Amino acid sequence: MPSASSLVVVIGTGGTIAGTSARPGAHLGYQAGALAAQALVDAVPALAGRPLQTHSLAQLDSCDMDHATWLALAQAVTAQLARPEVAGVVVTHGTDTLEETATFLHRTVAASKPVVLTAAMRPATAPSPDGPQNLLDAVTMAATPGARGVLLAFGGAVYAGAEARKVHGYRVDAFSGGDAGALALWQDGRLRLLREWPAVDGGAAAALAVPVAEWPLVDIVTSHAGARGAALQALVAAGARGIVIAGTGNGSVHRELLAAARAAQAQGVQVWRASRCVDGGVVDSGSPDALVNAGDATPAQARVRLMLALATGA
Repeated sequence: MPSASSLVVVIGTGGTIAGTSARPGAHLGYQAGALAAQALVDAVPALAGRPLQTHSLAQLDSCDMDHATWLALAQAVTAQLARPEVAGVVVTHGTDTLEETATFLHRTVAASKPVVLTAAMRPATAPSPDGPQNLLDAVTMAATPGARGVLLAFGGAVYAGAEARKVHGYRVDAFSGGDAGALALWQDGRLRLLREWPAVDGGAAAALAVPVAEWPLVDIVTSHAGARGAALQALVAAGARGIVIAGTGNGSVHRELLAAARAAQAQGVQVWRASRCVDGGVVDSGSPDALVNAGDATPAQARVRLMLALATGA
């Protein structure tokens, strides 16, 4: 558990957790990102007196998350972790693109201290908002001795950031750790660690030195019944250097789309295949289609990984 002298920095980026609605009791139709980070902390009485600093980096609806904000966030998190007095960092975020931001931070920040993302499915003005408890758990996690890596504190559970994925669009138990499951559970304010902390990565930190305008374009195309190759061809023509195909089942790809993917590869475009199934990923079966297997990554996570791989020449 945290010590009394552990400083936690809370960086706000917006999202539902910072959302407000003019209609009392509304869970939908709110303005995301309306509240600054300090207002979120002030709304949690249990955080009063804890050594905290806050910084509002952005106030976005996370469906509008962009690469410039990712770059600024990774730089801000890295700077805070370098301060000896900082035990950990909390990032408040919207749920829609949280798994992408978590993947980006996992690959670009060497988080030897905890970097804990948290969010909410109900706005701050809801009768029973889930954000305050999630924020309390995240701050407590960030100050926990021995914790490390990019993490997600949400709904009473802790997930490894690189494994977390959104699995429901409305319920408060909206996240999962995929086949790996939760990393830890909060039980009456105490942390029950189920497995080891995630390995520290940060292997793509070199991408933070590349101007955002020069980050390679990577897009996602979905395979489905009656899929055509035209969408993939159009993206390549528009400058895509990488394509992730959200395949059916175990990453299978419609023959028309596969033909377009092979043509794109011949032009030097990297093509990965993931699964549009939330869990399971792609189990490598030695398929001769020559598309890179994205493994357990969701299509959105795979897009981030491919973009960073291209940006760093990995």
